[in-house]
Amino acid sequence: MKKEIKFLKSNVLRLTFASATLILVSATLPSCNNSKPEDNKEIAEEHNDAKFDNAKEDDAKFLVNAAEINLEEIQLGQLAQNKSINVNVKSLGKMMETEHSKALDDLKTLADNKQITIPTTLTNDGINASTKLMDLKASKFDKEYCDMMVNGHKDAISKFEKAASDASDPDIRNWAESMLPTLRAHLDHSIECQKQCEKM
Repeated sequence: MKKEIKFLKSNVLRLTFASATLILVSATLPSCNNSKPEDNKEIAEEHNDAKFDNAKEDDAKFLVNAAEINLEEIQLGQLAQNKSINVNVKSLGKMMETEHSKALDDLKTLADNKQITIPTTLTNDGINASTKLMDLKASKFDKEYCDMMVNGHKDAISKFEKAASDASDPDIRNWAESMLPTLRAHLDHSIECQKQCEKM
């Protein structure tokens, strides 16, 4: 009996030491939750890099960028409708949400047909832009939103013009070309809204 008790005590001590060691080791290892989550854009680009090369890879990068643009414009458009107290800014936000949602639907169909992976949720850049706007007071929000729309659409037009002339896939070229009038109209509306905000 004494031998059994001694044996049990010995095992309990061993288990206690092993548990303490595991706790100590796990406490010193970096937590998976602390690591920065990988950007949806990077994940999509990695998938495409593994599937395509050269010209097709460039086409895939354009569609990834186009998805990122649409997702951001939808998110920021919703934010403008909820946070702005300016009728013109709210109207601009509604237009951005509606028309970029349609563009994103068309893009998803095109990407599926070409077996190209695109981000389906806001990328890190989009999250940063949204956070920046959310943190602003209402008095500064309108101008900052319009500034973002002007700069964002100038950049988008540049990317779409390049794809409309350089994309190797004719369907992607045609889609990029078909989007340019809408993007230019968005830029015009954004500039007008920006001017109105500067007068206030």
